[in-house]
Amino acid sequence: MNNKSLQLTDWLPTTKKEMNLRGWDYVDVILFSGDAYIDHPSFGTAVIGRLLESEGLRVAIVPQPNWRDDLRDFKKLGTPRMFFAVTAGVMDSMINHYTANKRLRSNDAYTPDGRADMRPDRAMTVYSNILKELYPNTPIIIGGVEGSLRRVTHYDYWSDSLHKTILADTKADLLLYGMGEQPLRQLVAEMRKGRKIGEIFDIPQTAFLTPKGNAPTNLFNNKDEILFSHEECLRDKLKQAKNFKIVEEQSNRMVASRILQDVDNSTLVINPAFKPMSESEIDSSFDLPYTRLPHPKYRSKHIPAYEMIKFSVNLHRGCFGGCSFCTISAHQGKFIASRSKRSILEEVEKITNLPDFKGYINDLGGPSANMYRMQGIDLNICEKCKRPSCIFPKVCNNLNTDHSDLLDIYRSVDAIPKVKKSFIGSGVRYDMLLHKSKDEATNKAADEYTTELITKHVSGRLKVAPEHTSEQTLNVMRKQPFSHFQQFKKKFDSLNKKHNLNQQLIPYFISSHPGCTSEDMAELATITKNLNFKLEQIQDFTPSPMTLATEIYYTGYHPYTLEKMYTAKTDSEKRGQHQFFFWYQKENRNKIISELKRMKREDLIEKLYPPR
Repeated sequence: MNNKSLQLTDWLPTTKKEMNLRGWDYVDVILFSGDAYIDHPSFGTAVIGRLLESEGLRVAIVPQPNWRDDLRDFKKLGTPRMFFAVTAGVMDSMINHYTANKRLRSNDAYTPDGRADMRPDRAMTVYSNILKELYPNTPIIIGGVEGSLRRVTHYDYWSDSLHKTILADTKADLLLYGMGEQPLRQLVAEMRKGRKIGEIFDIPQTAFLTPKGNAPTNLFNNKDEILFSHEECLRDKLKQAKNFKIVEEQSNRMVASRILQDVDNSTLVINPAFKPMSESEIDSSFDLPYTRLPHPKYRSKHIPAYEMIKFSVNLHRGCFGGCSFCTISAHQGKFIASRSKRSILEEVEKITNLPDFKGYINDLGGPSANMYRMQGIDLNICEKCKRPSCIFPKVCNNLNTDHSDLLDIYRSVDAIPKVKKSFIGSGVRYDMLLHKSKDEATNKAADEYTTELITKHVSGRLKVAPEHTSEQTLNVMRKQPFSHFQQFKKKFDSLNKKHNLNQQLIPYFISSHPGCTSEDMAELATITKNLNFKLEQIQDFTPSPMTLATEIYYTGYHPYTLEKMYTAKTDSEKRGQHQFFFWYQKENRNKIISELKRMKREDLIEKLYPPR
């Protein structure tokens, strides 16, 4: 679609003037978002807006409303006929605002010109409370990442305290967790039958509060899972740890149970999720009439997140890696929902027609680059499974790891005349490339994929995430041994040499993760030095709500074993671990040598700083 041929009415309205251009004197739904409005399938606000539009509803969007002034942004469109929808955006607002050291970030990728002050902390709660005050009789539906990660009692790193379900703080009527298309379609259908939101208790993938002890009869097949109450968790961290195991296991089941938890004088009810979206269902979401562009109000502005993805294509949703520090499974789930080849190629064609397209697709990816169309071979086995990861501690025998369909996508995209080259910018799971299946055709496809990835789809640097070198820490992370990375590096180096390529392998690492000690970090420094790495893609562990690692950090227990576990928490402990990433910097040398002497690991001093 050409920029010049678009009209203002090609975007969903954001003002009264834009409503008037459409001839509207009312809207059915007003969607408030913490992100700028970018009409593109990578941004949840646009997806939900377009989905509701496809249901025949009149939808308006208020992006990044001003919550500090006379609240005119919350009043300008009046009262919707059905409900307000509220999202903090595609990130939890606290993760968006603060570093692992709780320092305020200087920019926000989802805001025009990267401004860092366009959304409040805990945006979903702030927006919802304002709307509830102004429009007490209009239902509020909340959703998106912030809602998914905070749907049950959770640890909040930034206040260093346990928080109730976000439904209690927002006073919202209903929470849609996960990817919202399926529950939202059903909600609209039920409301069209005349049911009010306060009477709708039977939609999968929703959560709500009801008077204590008054949870509606379970309309789902499995027996309810009853959690310890919020108040019990406040008193006893072990109970919070036990709760988390139940929540994570049910979140990763294909056929899950309903979850109940008492909080204050209410009972939280979390209905089980829908089954994974079918190919036609996910296609219908990506095929909606997006302009693929930021709203014209941002015409002279630079929105970093948009610039990063404008020439990229998302092939699937979900990730079955189950990494203990990652929030993807809490929102998108572990089951892969893949788009059809037709839908993907049509999106690539649209990208090639953008006026500033130069022939390069930046990413053909997903939460993990190489999980397209992968699922259980026998889905009956998957329906009984509650493992949080399909590839840890080892790749499941029932997992289809065939890369053939993905190779076909790469080759078909590259055959499009206007595409000079396509790159893979998403992280690649090299453990699946090294896995030996019983099926030789699958092994052959993995080898082909590895070769084609490295020789044709790397833009100078290939990102992978070994995360650590310590076996103990990797076990807590739910990651494969570091030897897998070393094997993959040998392949990478060999293929680069064979094809006369000068490409870099960029590994990601984390310090201060639960289970990681300073000695583990010292070992990491020596091992990566030996591999000729001076690390740059590194981070300090940030406890994000609804992850296994965060529960260990807060409770001190591993929820699955209930064993006590160490985590670096103080500033000095964290700095002590983090400095080992930068062993090669002169200013760190004396501190590191002193620390290694304290550990009685003089052997590592010689490895890091051999005598000249």
